[in-house]
Amino acid sequence: MSAAASGKDGKGGLKAGFLDAFISSDGAISVFVVLLGFLCGTILILAVGRNPGNMYAALLQTLSGYDITRGVWNARYIGEWFTASLPLILCGLSMGFAARTGLFNIGSEGQYIVGLTAAQFVALYGPQVPGLHWALALLAGALAGALWGGIVGWLKAKYSVSEVVATIMLNYVAYFLSRYLTRLIPEANTYKTQSFPKTALLSDPFLSQLTNGSRLSIGLYVALACCLIYWFIIERTKLGFELRATGFNKEAARCSGIRVTRSITLSMAIAGAFAGLAGVVVALGSFSYGRVLAGQDGYGFTGIAVALVGNNTAGGTLLSGLLFGMLQSAQPLMQSRMIPKEITQIISGLVVVFISLRAGFKMIIEWRAKRIARERRGERDE
Repeated sequence: MSAAASGKDGKGGLKAGFLDAFISSDGAISVFVVLLGFLCGTILILAVGRNPGNMYAALLQTLSGYDITRGVWNARYIGEWFTASLPLILCGLSMGFAARTGLFNIGSEGQYIVGLTAAQFVALYGPQVPGLHWALALLAGALAGALWGGIVGWLKAKYSVSEVVATIMLNYVAYFLSRYLTRLIPEANTYKTQSFPKTALLSDPFLSQLTNGSRLSIGLYVALACCLIYWFIIERTKLGFELRATGFNKEAARCSGIRVTRSITLSMAIAGAFAGLAGVVVALGSFSYGRVLAGQDGYGFTGIAVALVGNNTAGGTLLSGLLFGMLQSAQPLMQSRMIPKEITQIISGLVVVFISLRAGFKMIIEWRAKRIARERRGERDE
């Protein structure tokens, strides 16, 4: 057998080694599928007779604030990019945390809504003390999201109720309950409530000045802190090990002395808290009044895609959330350059579809391993 075929040396072996390293790396595959999504978007723009350079000019302006066509720089675009990314990151953490513990949290949208609603009530009726007011709103939103997620976890652990079905149903309960309760507020109409006190807002003068008057708020620090907490719990604590063990094999975890019901409930509660905080960040960071929701905002559903592309890790979800936030922020700029707004949605969808290639790459790894094992057995027989 030749050296190249055996994969031990030679150009064939180097190529095989590089291929194996690439397809076994979730991070490399995520980067690859993102580039593939942008390639398909470029082809679609060419197909409709538009200049794809305009799309990349809009993306550059979103990322750097620099308008290449006019030679003007404005940091506000960067701030708005981060602002759009914050709820996506937090909802991605919600989905990712549940996934790391063997659960599928499709209820981030409902948990986001109850967090948003709780924050609005605290903003309107809480103590108007600077610092304390918005801190209580953050706490209320996190607790509301944790309660909403914990209900699903308890039903799953106690009665084996599918978390997928339960979360989908609770999404609608949260939405209609939010509309009903918010409209009970005095002076509220079918659209909004009265304005929030300034002490309740998450606005940060430093960040606003730094980004030339953008809506970038304290939510930036909240999202970064949540990424750190996510990583610490999952990777560095006994609790994280118990949660992952329960998700991997519930019966084995129970035999090891892990309280399975507690673990599943706590896992969904923590995931719900992340989504609840996303609701607070949007309610008090992007708006100055309470909203009577006319529909679901969709952050929780997009968070599923964010977590998948981010490989359910803290760092990956952070970067993935920034990617999806960039596409969302760049959409108006693309339209001003005659690029159809649907292009960004198509790219986002294709990235999620292409991430399924990860399973195909894993099949290739297994096939190659089996082939090499057969070849080595043949060598020994000779």
